[in-house]
Amino acid sequence: MKLAVRATISLMLAFAPGLAGAQATDPDDDKTIAFARDDPEMALAIAKARASLDGFLALAEAPPAGTDRFKLKVEIRDGEIREHFWVIPFRRTETGFVGILANEPEAVRNVVFGQNIEFTRDDISDWGYRRDGRQVGSFTVCVMFGRMSKEEADVSRQGYDC
Repeated sequence: MKLAVRATISLMLAFAPGLAGAQATDPDDDKTIAFARDDPEMALAIAKARASLDGFLALAEAPPAGTDRFKLKVEIRDGEIREHFWVIPFRRTETGFVGILANEPEAVRNVVFGQNIEFTRDDISDWGYRRDGRQVGSFTVCVMFGRMSKEEADVSRQGYDC
């Protein structure tokens, strides 16, 4: 179960004091990792995810054998506060995307776990899926591993090729 929890770690960006953090998807395992709002590693991870989004979306629409658990990470805004959540499952619409919020909010109060949300391409900050049991994508999660203790990162990295 720890692997499933770690595989769905989400990124939360809180604009209040210029800090950001990450939380686990499972409400019973809310682990937060702080990030500076302008963290260069996280910005690079988000840029990589956005640059490769079209290829991911094409795969998600026609999943090859051995692939599953397609997910998008989406930024939700509540005033000045921003938090990033995995959306699983998701689908395209005429105006963007719709999907189910797969994380318990920690900072924003305008959404709830399990809520069906609409979002646009501009809201997407990461993507991921499994191929033959290994995690593909999840660029922001890989950055988070570097901010965990060695013991925690060793457990969490199982199944990832970061």
